[in-house]
Amino acid sequence: MARLATQDAAAAALRDVTKPFMENAEVERIWRIGLENLSALSVEDRARFFHATYQFLKAFETIQFHYVYGLMDRQLWEGWRGLLRHYVAAPGIAHYWKLRPEVFSERFRKFVDTLEPPSEQRTVGTLFGEERK
Repeated sequence: MARLATQDAAAAALRDVTKPFMENAEVERIWRIGLENLSALSVEDRARFFHATYQFLKAFETIQFHYVYGLMDRQLWEGWRGLLRHYVAAPGIAHYWKLRPEVFSERFRKFVDTLEPPSEQRTVGTLFGEERK
């Protein structure tokens, strides 16, 4: 029962972070552009992107914590890990990661640093082949 509750909480945590991207076109624009080209954003929008990135990565840190302690199904974890690989390879998140790794646990930092970048990085910023506009 604890595993099911944890898995549901993990999904809800990430949904809470990403839901504004779907509901607010301006927030989605900042996220999508920031993933691939931070310099295309204003200073204010870069700050918003960094706030969203922090929350996004914290949700993944929690998901990874649950997996490490046996509260996350391996198949579900593999999906989360696969998604994270794409996003941490995005230039905007990679830049944030270089600037702020200390705000995450050592365990999560080591894990992220071992992730192999995907051969084709796919995020909402690149998925449709219309990025960098």
